[in-house]
Order: sequence, then C-alpha cells, then structure tokens
Amino acid sequence: DRSLIRLCSRFADYRKDEPQSFRLGQEFSIYPQFMFHLRRSQFMQQINYSPDENAYYRSMLTRECCSNSLVMIQPSLLSYSFQGPPQPVLLDASSVRQDTVLLLDTFFHVLVFHGETIAAWREQGYQDHEEHANFRNLLLAPQADAQVIMDSRFPVPRYIVCDQHKSEGRFLMARLNPSVTHNTNDGSAGQTIFTDDVSLRVFMEHLMKLAVQS
Repeated sequence: DRSLIRLCSRFADYRKDEPQSFRLGQEFSIYPQFMFHLRRSQFMQQINYSPDENAYYRSMLTRECCSNSLVMIQPSLLSYSFQGPPQPVLLDASSVRQDTVLLLDTFFHVLVFHGETIAAWREQGYQDHEEHANFRNLLLAPQADAQVIMDSRFPVPRYIVCDQHKSEGRFLMARLNPSVTHNTNDGSAGQTIFTDDVSLRVFMEHLMKLAVQS
C-alpha cells in the first residue's frame, strides 16, 4: 500500500491537500485498479487457502505470460443478453442482472452465471420450444465460448455453471468489486454482496487522499 501511495504521489498531477485535483496519466490510469484486485486475490489473501494452494497460485502467476497473469489478477467478465452480441462488462456487482448470462474467466476457473430470470426460464424448459430459439442460443453461446477457453489452456481450468443466489455463485461474488453491499442504501442496481471489504470507489478515495497529503 505504501509503495502504491508513493508511486501515485510521484507520477500523478495534483494540488497539495486537494484530493479532487488528483489525476493519473494515461500510462498509470488503470494501475490502481489492478492493485485493488490484486489485494483481494488469492495471491495476497491467505484466508481459506492452504499453504500448498498459495504456493501453486503464486508459481502459476510467475510462470505464465503477461496476458494470462493479468487475467489472474483482474478476471475478464462477458455479459450475454437479448440486446446484442456479448459485451465486456465491469468486474462489479452492478454488472449482475437478472436477465443476463455472465461468463467469468479467472484463468483457474471458467464460470457461466445465469441471472435469476434466465435460470427460472431454463427450469421451465423454454429452451426446448422452437418459438424460443433465441433463448436457447443465449444459453448455448457462453457455454461454447467457455469451451474455447478451456481447449486453449493448460492446466485446464475448473468449469462451473451456476445460478444467481445459488451456492456456487460465490465464485463470481468473491471476484466482483463490492459496489453494492448490505450497507448500501442508495438504490444501486446489481447484486448485493455481503462483505465488509471496501469498494473500488472507497479504495480510490483513500488513495487520493493519502497521495496528495503534504
């Protein structure tokens, strides 16, 4: 944390003791975001991980190429909906919608996450009716993309298919920025995450405050 504060103090543009004036150059604009996700990842957190797991994850981080290492730190998230082709979305609680399917790639896991409405329609068998071919295609598209990812990667990641509000959804919730929590009362859309972790917004506010201190 101190290294990040020193880096921002040195390379950012700001006026002393004025956090609202803080600006990072284009080269460093997303660096704090990666550090936020690194702090919450299995590479830094030792709770719920055995020493063997920690050693394995860290060794993979140092062995893989740059693009794979970046995915390990900040996973990619795609959203599938009836509105058009799949779109990259923020790794944020606000990206969880009842009428979408999400595809999360953490390098170690590939997860297909069905929103509550999508899961209910699937359980009712809408995908088996010819008049709902678009819905069937919506279910199949993320599975096909997940298979492409797994076919091109070694070791093969764990494949998880889950629904909103179900137990295995925790694999997605643990990697999302908790912008919507049980303490949030501003009516924000998205999945409520029950955690005491700070959000990216709070993290950046504290970083800017400390970086501009005299």
